[in-house]
Amino acid sequence: MKITLYTPVQQDYRRVWAGFTRQLFDQLSPPFPPVEVVRFDGCLTGDTVHLRLNFLLFKQNWISAIIEQQETDQEIYFVDKGTELPFFLAYWHHKHRIIREGDHTRIGDEITFRTPTRLTDFLLYPVMYGLFAYRKPIYKRVFKL
Repeated sequence: MKITLYTPVQQDYRRVWAGFTRQLFDQLSPPFPPVEVVRFDGCLTGDTVHLRLNFLLFKQNWISAIIEQQETDQEIYFVDKGTELPFFLAYWHHKHRIIREGDHTRIGDEITFRTPTRLTDFLLYPVMYGLFAYRKPIYKRVFKL
């Protein structure tokens, strides 16, 4: 399944890139499930992000590796790929795009995920979409002039 969301913000794309920090990551985490950040190296190739999701009765690890990061005069992006995923995910690939649009920026979340079955792909899609739509007002608030 694929989810693609774009959010226009009012800052220069290089300032937005500089703002992709652990602090922003903490703000982007939705209220449920609560997320404990075990490790956050950053957004460069070779970095690791290790989360522990708390589902009240049990916890699940979500570990992603940053497998690619590039910068041009029009865009900065990085890709995280799941290496250890919670039970409900079989595959995770997320391209974070920071696209220059004049003196403003468009932030892109391009996600490809799979669950153990096609049926659960469709059932989880609205949940996953909502978790990333949740980020839009946060991006707009954090990256306003």
